[in-house]
Amino acid sequence: MAEIDPVKFGLLIGQVKTLEAQVSDLQSDVKQLLELANKGKGGLWFGMSMASMGGAVLSWAASHWGGK
Repeated sequence: MAEIDPVKFGLLIGQVKTLEAQVSDLQSDVKQLLELANKGKGGLWFGMSMASMGGAVLSWAASHWGGK
């Protein structure tokens, strides 16, 4: 069985620590993106409801004053 080179082992430990830090950063970035997506979804539904109400009011006004 080959012996483990302490220098290479130390380099691997350093790489693992770097990767752990990067994964942690990615997790926080993904959480922020999820929050933004949820906010955007709520804004979309609010805009759709406002457009629907506006269309309903305009439709009512057109039928009321249009001489139906």
